[in-house]
Amino acid sequence: MERAIIHLNIADFAVAVETNLQPALAGYPLIIAPSGAPRAVVYDMSEEAFRQGIKKGMPLARAKRLNRKIKILPPSFNRYEKIMKALCKETTAFTPLIESGSLDGHIYLDVTGSSRLFGPSVDMAFKLKKTFKKTFNLDPIWSVATNKLVAKVATRMVKPLGEYIVTPGDEAAFLAPLPIHMLPGLEKNDIHTLHEFNLSQIAQARSLSIKQLEIPFERRAPKIFNRLRGIDPEPIRPYAPAGSKRGLPSSVKADHEFENDTNDLDQLKKGLYRACETIGYILRRQKLAARTTVLILSYSDGVQHRAASKFSPPASSDTDLFQQARPLLNNAWKRRVRIRHIRLTADSLCPELTQADLFTPPTKQAGLSRALDCIREKFGHGSICTGLNLMPEGG
Repeated sequence: MERAIIHLNIADFAVAVETNLQPALAGYPLIIAPSGAPRAVVYDMSEEAFRQGIKKGMPLARAKRLNRKIKILPPSFNRYEKIMKALCKETTAFTPLIESGSLDGHIYLDVTGSSRLFGPSVDMAFKLKKTFKKTFNLDPIWSVATNKLVAKVATRMVKPLGEYIVTPGDEAAFLAPLPIHMLPGLEKNDIHTLHEFNLSQIAQARSLSIKQLEIPFERRAPKIFNRLRGIDPEPIRPYAPAGSKRGLPSSVKADHEFENDTNDLDQLKKGLYRACETIGYILRRQKLAARTTVLILSYSDGVQHRAASKFSPPASSDTDLFQQARPLLNNAWKRRVRIRHIRLTADSLCPELTQADLFTPPTKQAGLSRALDCIREKFGHGSICTGLNLMPEGG
């Protein structure tokens, strides 16, 4: 039986959610971006703003120069996460094999074994589109294909509205005339490398054998070779309730970019603690704990330094994570150049311990972190914070 993958993509997801709350904004150029930060970037934008040249990741100051009167709204990440969970809940009626981002409006469904109950995959996609529109007033793009890669490209072809069906066996022909930058999984450097060989279309890049691809791409050559032909064996990660062993994420990441590049220790500790708060909240929500943390410091000149450590026992509270990550700051901070960005990654995740260690007395940190979670979920993330977070940027 051929695989049947449905990809649902709500274009400009954050904008779509905000315009549902403020219908008067529909049809006008709109940007979702944090306000007040000197180096803020565009998180999301409406189709009208995109047509004016505004793109995701663009510095907000540059976007304002393109349209000085454009409407700017701050992002509401908790709201986006709740909507995504509600959307995923609707899709579980058709299959348990669901994969989605937490905030981006993308949902993949493997409905290969669902046709006997619900009919062809195309019918299921139509039903989900109708349900999303009726229940949430969100109108997704959808596609049906035999794997995630082709399904994702298909939705890109019909953005911002439409549907696309790639029949089994037509994957290579479908991709052939498209530009290389349309292919998921290729980094900017990969695209630049192929352009240096005067290869701009997927069909042209297919002329290279694996041996030839190994010269610029080394170990990644077989994967790129398959992707150029529409071959993607990656499975849909099954939907699993928080805390279940099935479908556990392999890692959790948190980023903090400073408003101004800094080498002030207090500011670096503040940024690191905020990253620990973000990771800790995600881990506790999914009833997970981390065994390993990795810290990456990015300097103003683009250089990066990395340090890693292991937990014993695994941790999920903000304070425990910070105590483990704090020495990494000293290990990775080897230069006098100012630091622009930090990334903290929690790896080697495992289910949270439900029984205390026999020889280690329990701490109050886990209970404190959960109490803070409850307050923030009810009154907002900024309703309570630690003293370290009260320090102003640059202060």
